[in-house]
Amino acid sequence: MNLEFFIARRLDRPSDGGRPGVMVRIAVVAVAVSLAVMILALAVIMGFKREITRKVVGFMAHVEVADLRSLRSLESQPVRLGGELERIIRSVEGFSSLSPYAVRGAIVRTDAGMQGVMLKGVDGQYDWSFLADHLVEGALPRVGDSIRTKDVLIGRAVAGELALAVGDRVEMLFVEPGEAPRRDRFRVSGIYDSGMEEMDRQVAMTDLRNIQRLSGWAPDEVSGYEVRIADFGRVEEFTRRLGRALLYSESEETRNVAALNVRERYPNIFDWLRAHDVNAAVIIIIMTVVALFNMTSALLILVLERTRMIGLLKAMGMTDRSLQRIFLYRALRIIGRGLVWGNLFGLGLLLVQRTFHLVRLDAAGYLLSEVPVAFGWGWWLALNLGVAAVILLLLTVPAYIVSYIRPDESIRYQ
Repeated sequence: MNLEFFIARRLDRPSDGGRPGVMVRIAVVAVAVSLAVMILALAVIMGFKREITRKVVGFMAHVEVADLRSLRSLESQPVRLGGELERIIRSVEGFSSLSPYAVRGAIVRTDAGMQGVMLKGVDGQYDWSFLADHLVEGALPRVGDSIRTKDVLIGRAVAGELALAVGDRVEMLFVEPGEAPRRDRFRVSGIYDSGMEEMDRQVAMTDLRNIQRLSGWAPDEVSGYEVRIADFGRVEEFTRRLGRALLYSESEETRNVAALNVRERYPNIFDWLRAHDVNAAVIIIIMTVVALFNMTSALLILVLERTRMIGLLKAMGMTDRSLQRIFLYRALRIIGRGLVWGNLFGLGLLLVQRTFHLVRLDAAGYLLSEVPVAFGWGWWLALNLGVAAVILLLLTVPAYIVSYIRPDESIRYQ
């Protein structure tokens, strides 16, 4: 039998004095609240990263391959479909899929007003899963059929401001320098709402051939390719490899063609997300300090309340190290209860938010309409073990107070 653990377990029973019990409860509550706040902070930050990345990638894919003059502009310089360019993209390690696209700046005009959009054309290879999940009215535009359609998919924010509904005919203006605006009419096939109002206002989807016709391009000319990779965490490495392959290609098809990943295209969004890592670190440090302060106070009081017992055990031959382990075992039991309650409270709030979406956000400022939460077994386990280990390690300092208690004095005055 582990004698120190046995004594610690006996000491953990409620005492008749009441004060140690109060301090134990305060320590448990401090650990529980601190852990719950840490879980909520990390879950929200992870949720922001996951949801915003997923939505931005849903609009723009992982990597764009296009002419250098087109990567950050709506005035596209066409590249050729298929051939050497497509072969190079497919040959890079980590490649998953690709689809051609074409873009054109347009002004949507109705009697209610006007709104500038990026009209994006795609074909049958395009992955509609993201927009299909956020479709709120109507249907996705028909693209890649044998007959070209004039369907267009628009965001709910644009539809609301311009009083558009599914099935309405809408006029779009295409302005070119030095020329009169070109007009074309489309039919609203569907309305989507991704929760990112800024993106919803900008992106409208249609058939690739509509953009080719408006731009005066041949059937094998597009703005570029949207490329998806197997592991988004390696998107920068994939972009470097693809950029190097395009740079050293001697084909005419790859001249002036470059690759741009979504993090480079929207650096302000991803820098904002990285800044949340600092917030998470600050919250974790503050909460750990709060829990440690309360645990230290509780442990000191528990030691002082047991001064006579410590003196008796020392007189019977127990070493200071064994006495310290008794109180560290007791502290570990308190920490364990705090972790259990903290997990129940923190994970319970996460489940409520994920299920009922109670906490809302201003989409204009936060890019999302509700607070997102994400749970991962890896960081959750690391957080629990880390908090317990740090607090227990630092509690070895106040536990040393038992070495200063003299048996003759502690027994004499009791």
